[in-house]
Amino acid sequence: MRRAHRALRSRTARVGFGVVGMLLLVAAVGPPLAPYGAEECALMAELAPPGAAHWLGADPDGCDIFSRMLHGARLSVLVGLIVVLVSSALGTAVGLAAGLRGGAVDAALMFVLEVFQAFPGFLIALAIVATAPRPSVGLVIGALCVSGWVGYARLVRGQAMVLRDAEFVTAARAQGFGPVTIALRHVLPNLMGPLVVQATFGLAGAILAEAGLSFLGLGVPPGTPSWGAMLHQGRSYLLVAPWLSVYPGVAIAVTVLGFNLLGDALSDALDPRRAAGSGTV
Repeated sequence: MRRAHRALRSRTARVGFGVVGMLLLVAAVGPPLAPYGAEECALMAELAPPGAAHWLGADPDGCDIFSRMLHGARLSVLVGLIVVLVSSALGTAVGLAAGLRGGAVDAALMFVLEVFQAFPGFLIALAIVATAPRPSVGLVIGALCVSGWVGYARLVRGQAMVLRDAEFVTAARAQGFGPVTIALRHVLPNLMGPLVVQATFGLAGAILAEAGLSFLGLGVPPGTPSWGAMLHQGRSYLLVAPWLSVYPGVAIAVTVLGFNLLGDALSDALDPRRAAGSGTV
């Protein structure tokens, strides 16, 4: 507990917690408090610079950038959370089955993992959304989940292979517990630390991937407030209205940085080997 307390009180941990906490707060209460609706536009405000009426300026359609940024934060958090929840659940199930059963089951599941790892996850998602008849948020989430589970499965498999010969697992088998009970009650609780760290980094990756797909015009439907779509729209006005790209770009960068810093802090707090290597007692 002392090691965890020290690790989580580090400067990087405070920055990561602050950024992530602010993002979650904005996603929860920001859209209802936005001065304008996500699709509320005024023709007279086209490309209006930052000012009293539009704090961060307006886009070519006259929509308030600050309001769309608030709505985009909720979309980013929603996509990231759903992708991480689905991917971690599927990857954990596959990893537990492969690591605890071994043999032919492990060989078959590892073959599937190798097939998915042969292609970058973003390219798989890009291929899926590019062949769809029309973009949608659900399609983006599904495309990111197709390859997002692989990292969780490999992590859980490696940890489960170590734990399956532990004394408490052997004792559970001797008491007559089935494989499902052993996996859920005895093995999975010991994997929560690495899974939490992996999920933290996964949130950053999912948010960045959604922004990348939307920037390419293959993510959310047109008009949906997305940081990536706003960045795509602003690239044609960099010389006359740079605020169109600066604000969503900074939001994406700060969000990803915050989750990565938080993941590093959690890794230090939950991994005793890293703490021992750093001299923490």
